[in-house]
Amino acid sequence: MLDFDQRGKVFITCKDRFATYLEKEVRELGFVPESVSRTGIELKASLEECMDLNMHLRTASQVLFEIKSFYLQNADDIYRKVKAIEWEEYLDVDGYFSVSSVVDNESVNNPMFVNVRVKDAIVDRFRDKTGRRPDSGSDFQGLVFQLYWKGTQASMYINTSGETIAKHGYRKIPGKAPMLEALAAASIFATEWNTRVPFVNPMCGSGTLAIEAALLATKRYPGLYRDNYSFQYILGYQDEAYQAKKRKLEKKIMEVPEVKIIASDLSLQAIAFAKENAIVAGVDHMIEFKVCDFAETEIPERPRGVVIFNPEYGQRLGESLELEETYKRMGDYMKQKCPGYRGYIFTGNMELAKKVGLKASRRIEFWNGTIDCRLLKYDLYEGKKEE
Repeated sequence: MLDFDQRGKVFITCKDRFATYLEKEVRELGFVPESVSRTGIELKASLEECMDLNMHLRTASQVLFEIKSFYLQNADDIYRKVKAIEWEEYLDVDGYFSVSSVVDNESVNNPMFVNVRVKDAIVDRFRDKTGRRPDSGSDFQGLVFQLYWKGTQASMYINTSGETIAKHGYRKIPGKAPMLEALAAASIFATEWNTRVPFVNPMCGSGTLAIEAALLATKRYPGLYRDNYSFQYILGYQDEAYQAKKRKLEKKIMEVPEVKIIASDLSLQAIAFAKENAIVAGVDHMIEFKVCDFAETEIPERPRGVVIFNPEYGQRLGESLELEETYKRMGDYMKQKCPGYRGYIFTGNMELAKKVGLKASRRIEFWNGTIDCRLLKYDLYEGKKEE
C-alpha cells in the first residue's frame, strides 16, 4: 500500500503550446517546476498533491506519478521489466486497470503491442502471487498505468487523472465544433484578462469561452464538476481526504456580481445549449446571453475589457468564400464598436484572417486538435493611434 504523502517525480501533460499557461497555474498552486517542455511540466509532488493538481488545473491533460524508471532496449524486454514491479503495492487484486503507452523505439511499430505486453506482465504477477488476477480493459475506468518509452529509457507511471482533465465536466451539450475547455482556458489566459473588466464573446457557440471566463473570475475549479479520477483506485486512497478537498474547492468560490460577461450567437439552439452548460457550471447568473447577429452585441463603455471571437475556419473552399465577409464584418465591428478594448480572434485560417482589415499586434500560437491556429490580438485604440 502506498504512502500518499511520499513525494516522487510527477509529469503533468498538456496540449502542445499550453505549457506557458500550465506553468503559471502550477506556480500559483505553490509548486516549483523542475523542467518545462512543449507538452508538459516535471516537478516533485506526492499522490496527495496529485489529487489537488487534478482538481485545480484548467489547462492540463493528465497528472502522471512515476512508479519506476528503467533501461529498456527492445520490445522483447518489456514483459520481464514490467513484471518485476511490485504491482500489488498499487492495485487491488479485485480491482480494474487499463494501460496506455507513448513509445518511440525502433523495435516497436504498434503501440497496442506494448499495451498488451504490459497488461500481461501485471496480470501474470498477480496470478503468480495470489492465484487470481485483476480485471483489465482498454477504457480509462479504474486505475490507469502509462508507459513512456523513448530510445532506451522507459518510465512507468500511474496516470492519476484517468480520463483527460482537459475536459472540465460541466459541458453536457457540446454543440457544433466545440472548443475544448482547456483550450478555452488557455486562450483566456493568453488575453491577460484581469477578471474584473467586461468579457464579451460574440458568436459564442455552446458558450465554452464565456463559461470558462466566469469560472476563472469566481475561482470555480474543474474539480467541482467531476467525481471520478484514477487516483481513487490506488491502494491507500482515503475518500475522506478527497471529500475534504472537494469542500475546500467549494469554499474558494467568490461571487463577483460586478463582472460583466456577455455571450451572443445568431443561433437560438446554440444559446440554449450554452445556457444549459452554464447552469451545470453554476454560472448562468453571471452571463448575459443574447440571440442576435454578432454586430448587434452590446459593448459596455466602461471599463474597457476584452472582446473575443472564435469564428468558423472554413475548411472547404465554398465555406471560405462565404466567411470572407464575416471576417471583414468582425474587423468593422471591433473598429467601430470596441474602441479602447483588446480584441481577439481565434482562427485556424490565416487567409481569412487577412480579411479582418486590422493589423494584429500579436499572433499567439495554439493547436485546436490537428489544426494550426492563432489567437490574433488587436489593439483597438480610441481616436487616432498617435493620440
